[in-house]
Amino acid sequence: MIRLETTRLIIRDPMPSDMDGWHRLFSDAKTMYYLQEIMTHSLDESRQNLAMAVNEASSPNRTKYFFAIEHKTTGAFVGAMGYTVTATTPLGKLVGMGYFILPQYHGQGYMTEAVNEVVRFAFEENGVYRIAIGCLTENRASERVMQKCGFIKEAQYKSYTWHDGRMKDRVEYRRLKDEWLT
Repeated sequence: MIRLETTRLIIRDPMPSDMDGWHRLFSDAKTMYYLQEIMTHSLDESRQNLAMAVNEASSPNRTKYFFAIEHKTTGAFVGAMGYTVTATTPLGKLVGMGYFILPQYHGQGYMTEAVNEVVRFAFEENGVYRIAIGCLTENRASERVMQKCGFIKEAQYKSYTWHDGRMKDRVEYRRLKDEWLT
């Protein structure tokens, strides 16, 4: 089981006991506004989603690293994040990262703290070479986390995706292991 710690957080593989927090997170319309395609609409959907994440954590050929984020002092469920391996090269894994946090924890630096620790884990302990991450340009808070964590903007796409009844722009960032080491 992967378990990472920061000053305020524990970032770890999800467990069946995370059901309450997992469901609150994945079914929250505000939290999942930019990730509507993975939002759950029932307790059963949330159970299936959590079961998939728990099973993936014990897979010998793991390609999805989903993590629950909990407050170190209170044990409260804060959010979730992770990455998916999209390819493996001689230099290491190429991954796509994502994250989301419950509204009561917005604006307190928790996600920046969690992303920095998962980036460290990915590069130092998990053989990752490249992390790609992106968001809709209107999601300024998410983009700000990327910037604070040292990601480098690679692209901005105009009218990239249909979201909430209209076409929206998207930005893409990256972090390479070589850049992280310097």
